[in-house]
Amino acid sequence: MIKCCFCYMTLNQNPEQKARDNIDSLLQQAGWMVQSAKNINLNAGLGQAVREYQTDVGPADYVLFIDKKAVGVIEAKKADLGHKEVVTLDWTVFPIF
Repeated sequence: MIKCCFCYMTLNQNPEQKARDNIDSLLQQAGWMVQSAKNINLNAGLGQAVREYQTDVGPADYVLFIDKKAVGVIEAKKADLGHKEVVTLDWTVFPIF
């Protein structure tokens, strides 16, 4: 196993697993506590990023919570496809720490 920032990765991961580990690490570096939807504890801190959170239209890759309220969604895309699915949103900046 290799330690990468805040997570451990194995060398035989598939591309989706590697991408998820990278996204987890980036979210953690930005101050988010990353959790699995199977083990949610929204009391664990102010900013939570919950993986595979169930929504009305299916699971989102990540749903971001601040003070127990959903404030954003992250849907991961392959790097070579991401430019085809650009959506511009007006975001209010939420300082979480």
